[in-house]
Amino acid sequence: MKQTDVLVIGSGLAGLTTALSAGDEGKKVLILTKLESLLSGNTQYAQGGIIYKGLNDSPEKLENDIEIAGDYHSYTPAVNQLAELGPTILEDYLIKRCKVPFDINGDHFDLTAEGAHSEHRIIHSKDKTGLSIHESVIQEVIKHPNIEIKTDTTVVDLLTLSHHSKNSKDIYKKPACFGVFALNNKSKEVYPILAQNTVLATGGIGQLFTHTSNPEEATGDGLALAWRAGARCFNLEYIQFHPTTFYYKGGDRFLISESVRGEGGRLIDKNGNPFMLEFHEQGDLAPRDIVARSIHQVMLRTNHPCVYLDISFMDSKWLIDRFPTIYNNCLKRGIDMTKEPIPVVPAAHYFCGGVGVNLNGRTSLQRLYAVGEVSCTGLHGANRLASTSLLEALVWGHFAGKDASANCSDTPYYPDIYEWEAGKQYIDPALISQDWTTIKNSMWNYVGLVRTKIRLNRAKAIFRHLQTEIGQFYRDAEMTKEILELRNGIECAIAITQETISARESKGAHYLKK
Repeated sequence: MKQTDVLVIGSGLAGLTTALSAGDEGKKVLILTKLESLLSGNTQYAQGGIIYKGLNDSPEKLENDIEIAGDYHSYTPAVNQLAELGPTILEDYLIKRCKVPFDINGDHFDLTAEGAHSEHRIIHSKDKTGLSIHESVIQEVIKHPNIEIKTDTTVVDLLTLSHHSKNSKDIYKKPACFGVFALNNKSKEVYPILAQNTVLATGGIGQLFTHTSNPEEATGDGLALAWRAGARCFNLEYIQFHPTTFYYKGGDRFLISESVRGEGGRLIDKNGNPFMLEFHEQGDLAPRDIVARSIHQVMLRTNHPCVYLDISFMDSKWLIDRFPTIYNNCLKRGIDMTKEPIPVVPAAHYFCGGVGVNLNGRTSLQRLYAVGEVSCTGLHGANRLASTSLLEALVWGHFAGKDASANCSDTPYYPDIYEWEAGKQYIDPALISQDWTTIKNSMWNYVGLVRTKIRLNRAKAIFRHLQTEIGQFYRDAEMTKEILELRNGIECAIAITQETISARESKGAHYLKK
């Protein structure tokens, strides 16, 4: 039976930083990822950059910007921790250790601004900052002597004293996690992995929606695992919709970074009219929820499926050098951003809520941690300030790794557990596809950018019925990654919808239309 000191589920920046931090403390670390590569999750798709520090900046200025963007719902100690300690941790991990190739302007890092930032404090690597960071950190993880990696492995469930111990008296102990049941995606074997401490770093929930900037693996696995195990989850109603993803009828969505607007790009309607100053004094650099809803309103007003982001008036050589990824992605789809506006629509982008954690990433369930987008540190409040997510992943990954290492024992308790009982029924892929379509369309239409009580209650009824069907699938099915993702997806949809119905006020990214 596999045992480790620290088990990390997920391989984005938060999970990898946690692994490095714990590995540096001399602990045995095991990383699980359900894909075939460590290059998974949202990290690699973060285009704009990561918060560092501006030339005339201060922690107080950053704290104020975070509070405003979060609609004054942010957890002050979390805001302080990121603002005070973030730049130093970034220097230690990304600049000195991993040597991420951030862009240079003269003798300093090239600094840019993004929506709702009062200073130019964002450092970047062209328009592929997340990918540059991710690739650099992966190299450090691969060569670390204390870190083991298992790819193509999907977590089935968290092992907890109350659900999996053969000792019936363990139910009287404080709720605790001691590892996972894991699925080998290729062999279909389900087996236990025991861990002194388990860290959820599974990313977001974007695939619950029809339109999203998230990759295919963002199916809410970590939130569902924690929810089933009884860990406290909150702020689930605050789902940030990125204002600008590329619009192509019937095609995929990809992110058009907020830094395009930070560098002077303007949002215009189908007639070429700028419109953001009509909605907010900061115009195109207003907080994301305001920009997204403004776009939504303009689309309804003009009866047009998108709006446009125009930066074609800038020097074409500079544009291609500054935004090579966006330029090439647009060009593949027939749009030359140096000559014409880019068609854009809002899409589900970032989950501001999640599994509740403290400043060290500890959840309400003993021996369970959460870091990155799956967690809710309280930093983002009701809406996330641009480019805070990568820094949050780095800061909480650092502290979670240290704390989980310190929380290890020479004599950890691992109870005898019940063996896994495997189902054998083949599940028609068409059923899984149809169920996902129902989840995505219902979440988009009823629990999306603009919500009403009637829509939310309609979604709740749909999801409750669907959960019964999917639950039967899960009990009878031969275990696969796809059936696990579907199970997690419907449970996340129910959790988010329930919490949204219970929300007492329309605030930030949760906009309730009366």
